[in-house]
Amino acid sequence: MKIGIQLYTIREYFKSIDEFAGAAKKLSDIGFRYVETAGFGNLEVKQFKKILDDCGLKVCSSHIGVDRILQEIQAVKDEMSILGASCCNSSWPGAESFDIDGITKTAEKIAKAAELMKKNGLELGYHNHGIEFAKCNNKTWLEIIMETSKGLLTAQIDTYWVQYGGGDPAYWIKKYLKQLNSIHFKDMGMSQDNKQAMVAVGTGNLNWEKILSAAKDSSARYAILEMDFSPLLPLWDSIKISFENMSKWGLEIT
Repeated sequence: MKIGIQLYTIREYFKSIDEFAGAAKKLSDIGFRYVETAGFGNLEVKQFKKILDDCGLKVCSSHIGVDRILQEIQAVKDEMSILGASCCNSSWPGAESFDIDGITKTAEKIAKAAELMKKNGLELGYHNHGIEFAKCNNKTWLEIIMETSKGLLTAQIDTYWVQYGGGDPAYWIKKYLKQLNSIHFKDMGMSQDNKQAMVAVGTGNLNWEKILSAAKDSSARYAILEMDFSPLLPLWDSIKISFENMSKWGLEIT
């Protein structure tokens, strides 16, 4: 797997061309060569892509909402063409109700988006948070989503949010071993006030030996760092430490 970073991590730098250009260069200087997008802030997609190109950063995938895919497929297709990527990941779009009927309707909606993406030469993956580990009829919502798609969806397992939802990241990587497009590498630690905290990868309490052992045989093409927030360290320190640890574990840089 190649190391990447989800650019949501540095979303505070999306306000202007100069700010984003400076942040993108810092990522490149740390050693990153692949990024995943999730919106462009105040920038146009072409401006965003040019900055990435100038910094030697390639787009491996993007995050786009299910509703946008269903309503604006041509715009999504055009955007992905500009970015030079073909894989998108979506997360939970909400449900009318939390019984089996409501969850199934949501799963069918996601499957419809995956089918539409495939018809347009694009891949749709599903990115979990914690909510998908709630259960309905003795199945997690994640299982219902993946089963309903009948193989149309790939998966992007997020290690932090699996743990947050009470699951074992290595187990879920193995469960979708050959359906993964990527894995979000996030670590979980504890703050001094007894709260779960997102921490630099390799400095928390997730069992990375098990996670890496499961991941090495998977179909995941990228190990993507994401810091939704960094409460215990300055953000750039967390990014750098995470990259260094992921590199030491033998994940590919280029």
